Amino acid sequence: MKSTGFFRELARIVGEEGVLWRPEDLMLYEYDALSSVRQPDAVVFPRTTEQVVQIVKVATRHNQPVVARGAGTGLSGGSVATEGGVVLGFSRMKQILEIDLENQRARVQPGVVNLDLTLAVSDDGYYFAPDPSSQKACTIGGNVAENSGGPHTLVYGVTTNHVLALEVVLPDGEVIHTGAEHWDRPGYDLTGLFVGSEGTLGIITEVTVRLSRKPEAVKTLLAIYDRIVDATRTVAAITARGITPAALEMMDGFTLRAVEEATHAGYPMDCAAVLLIELEGLKEAVEEHADEVEAVCRENQAREVRRAKSAEERDLLWKGRKNAFGAIGRISPNYYVQDGVIPRTRLPEMLEFIGSIEKKYGLRIGNIFHAGDGNLHPLIMYDSRDSEQSARVLEAAKEIMGRCVEMGGSITGEHGVGREKINLMPLIFSDDDLEMMRRIKSLFNASGRLNPGKLLPTGKMCGELRVQAGAGGVL
Repeated sequence: MKSTGFFRELARIVGEEGVLWRPEDLMLYEYDALSSVRQPDAVVFPRTTEQVVQIVKVATRHNQPVVARGAGTGLSGGSVATEGGVVLGFSRMKQILEIDLENQRARVQPGVVNLDLTLAVSDDGYYFAPDPSSQKACTIGGNVAENSGGPHTLVYGVTTNHVLALEVVLPDGEVIHTGAEHWDRPGYDLTGLFVGSEGTLGIITEVTVRLSRKPEAVKTLLAIYDRIVDATRTVAAITARGITPAALEMMDGFTLRAVEEATHAGYPMDCAAVLLIELEGLKEAVEEHADEVEAVCRENQAREVRRAKSAEERDLLWKGRKNAFGAIGRISPNYYVQDGVIPRTRLPEMLEFIGSIEKKYGLRIGNIFHAGDGNLHPLIMYDSRDSEQSARVLEAAKEIMGRCVEMGGSITGEHGVGREKINLMPLIFSDDDLEMMRRIKSLFNASGRLNPGKLLPTGKMCGELRVQAGAGGVL
């Protein structure tokens, strides 16, 4: 525990009610949605950029690490403390500072919940396109730090495609502004550098984002298959027709049955897989593409293709998809979520491989994919009280991620590297690549006090990950 003087300095900045330091208060902040490492020494809740600057300077004087935290919904251990220190909780920096509909812009503090921004502009016909499954809880600051995705990234891209400018506090307390609200500035793309840097370069205190116009028409289709391989072949067949859906999701039979039992969204209980397909755009084009997509599904042995008849039916189908992880939590004590990427043309081969891993390690694996862009989320189920089973989970996960890389893919599509996948970074980057990243990091964060032990392999953090008992993640 740090000295009482340290806590008093923090309290002078944000008030006593803005600092947590008792162990029982810190318990919730040692976790994210993946893992727990150790408790921070303090959690501080700033309300302004100036308070963040002062907190960073106090942490510097005391040589303490600083970890920025949004809602703690991350799935790679990115917002947990590895060496104690200060967690900056942004739950009180949640103001929408400006909405400029004429220029389709909004300026927000990092603690604004993703969905709240869409709700704020929805009546005017706009929305914020990035839509992680946790969008009802996750924050825009966290989305920027992790470069989060979601089901609709197939056509709209990930968070970086919707960020125009940032305000960032550096480790020495300096405040910089990157990007521009209305046009591209010359020079280096520092905004692109900070998006996805997982809090290792600076602390984001303000974000200017692009707002999107709601489409004129939306069609949501549910294609039902008796063989999972037919569903995967349909994905490539749709894109081969020159059609890019706004979303193209796949769930296997095991996963969708768990989802249906939990949400009653209308998914069939007796099939091997479903594709959830969404088309957006001008009414005439959407109608034409919906007919084409239905034909492609039937050509690839879909036994049935349903179309949502109302906004309520569409919302229910998406409720099922976005609550899939929670549904699995009802039937398994623990599960380990993977986040790999492969070329979508190799989905059939990858599913066959995952099936072989399931048999090899004697584990149940549910499959849910952003199939349109080849982003896989195998859910490996286990009981963390069984240490031998837990060890098998990590071996299975390692083989799945290795296979993604062998297929020309990546070790993460949207969950980030965090501390979960730092040991896998050498699979896709050379020593020279990683050294250049370390040099860039050292320009902004030379002391390494910002979010230590994340994103890049280091001597201290290269040990084997181990499954964390009781939390369903890894440590």
